[in-house]
Amino acid sequence: MSTRPETRSIGHVLGLLKGEFPDISISKIRFLESEGLISPRRAPSGYRRYTDADIERLRYVLSVQKSHYLPLRVIREHLEAMDRGQAPPPLESPFRSMEQAATGSATAQPASKQPVRLSRAELLEASGLSELALAELERNQIVQTKRGSSHYGRDALTLAVAARRLAEYGIDGRHLRAFKISADREVGLVEQAIAPHMRRPGGNKEVTSEVTQLVISFHAALVRTAMER
Repeated sequence: MSTRPETRSIGHVLGLLKGEFPDISISKIRFLESEGLISPRRAPSGYRRYTDADIERLRYVLSVQKSHYLPLRVIREHLEAMDRGQAPPPLESPFRSMEQAATGSATAQPASKQPVRLSRAELLEASGLSELALAELERNQIVQTKRGSSHYGRDALTLAVAARRLAEYGIDGRHLRAFKISADREVGLVEQAIAPHMRRPGGNKEVTSEVTQLVISFHAALVRTAMER
């Protein structure tokens, strides 16, 4: 005689995943269901009932959102591939790659060359920012669309994700404005210092790229050293 798999309520599922995904909520789970990413059963009473397979599917969705900031349409494609018995493609977090490069990690790999091109809705979805939080970042010119475009690039995604994470530790818009002012000041100093090199034949992009990476590594090391005191 076949037995039906054990199922859990949405509240039970929330409790199981809350430790791993602190931002999860019942409304978030219901939203993912409305997007067709999970399909829990309905009990005769109408309540949602989740199997272990449903929970693992939900865990996958939340994990790639948290670690790789993928739009839902891409996650849906991964799930469809998994439903066909195929393995999802290997993923690299653009935020993690650039974070490693910025901190000068010895194991850092070059950031993916694949361009990031996100609409406003996709940036909100991928970063987890609220509309209000993104609007504040834009007012302070911290997050901006790519020049001559209405879309956001890789750096905008990095900044948006970092801003959301920093907010969890009480680092809000006031602090981020100060960071922006400091960064603008550093850029001015760098541009003034490298101006003679830029005027030389073959200068421009190569010089700018190398100095940028050196300044990022230097700045990150200074911050780490100060924080460790």
